[in-house]
Amino acid sequence: MSTATATAPAGLEAGAPRRGLAGRIVDRLGSGVVQVVMVLLGLFWLVPTLGLFVVSLRTTQVNNAEGWWTIFTKPAELTLSSYTNLLASGFTASFWNTVAITVPTTILVIGIAAMAAYAFAWMEFRGRDTGFLVVVGLLIVPIQIALIPIASFYGGVGIFGSIPGVVLFHTAFGLPFAIFLLRNFFVGIPASLLEAARMDGAPEWKIFVSVVFPLGKPAIASLGIFQFLWVWNDMLIALVFANTENQPMTKALQSQMRQFGSNVDILSSGAFLSLIIPLVLFFAFQRYFVQGMMAGSVK
Repeated sequence: MSTATATAPAGLEAGAPRRGLAGRIVDRLGSGVVQVVMVLLGLFWLVPTLGLFVVSLRTTQVNNAEGWWTIFTKPAELTLSSYTNLLASGFTASFWNTVAITVPTTILVIGIAAMAAYAFAWMEFRGRDTGFLVVVGLLIVPIQIALIPIASFYGGVGIFGSIPGVVLFHTAFGLPFAIFLLRNFFVGIPASLLEAARMDGAPEWKIFVSVVFPLGKPAIASLGIFQFLWVWNDMLIALVFANTENQPMTKALQSQMRQFGSNVDILSSGAFLSLIIPLVLFFAFQRYFVQGMMAGSVK
């Protein structure tokens, strides 16, 4: 005597709801097809960047006479004269000014925000929650309303137009978001680790340095990348608080635009020179960046 048994279709477990037409179509799409589509979309979005790069490698006369795509049939038109002219115009000094502004700002924001975030997350003191709400409230304060008061204050203390003045401004306005981000990450650290360190007699600074800071590397790296890029690409604060001697690359490029008018080759070469360091930073810390962005999504 045989017993008939019903078997579920392949890919459909017993008791599972039947997939609709759209679901079956998605199932039939192989991962290889999706990857090819994503690569094609990425190449499509890179076309303007490629065109800008080609423009930076050609003279103004050639750019005005032909489209950038003609370079595939006329590779002899490529030249580094635009980059040479830009570096000769003092752009190198602006590059080091940008480094002198961005690196200290990023270090200060990460250091101060990490300690403040640890205090708001794991230390008990009067007004802790109120203080954190004030920090969150500062996130909605626009930079523009502080330009005139801070400029007046800088003029009074004698740091208007200097690099330290720009660094202090970026640091002050970068701290609220940094504290908010790191505090929310530090809260997710298991309390048992901190309690075990306290039972071993470790002071708070030792717990922060040996336990919290290493565990917070993904979030700290993500914050560092964001802060670095924000300051590196900023032009508003540089236009207001940096004089000609201390101007970063963004302000230098803006002055080149006034000086050379429609010379797109000069501006495009400056744009690619300013792009090198952020790209190196991103690819160097992309592993921590992805971990920081995914932090808290899986418990």
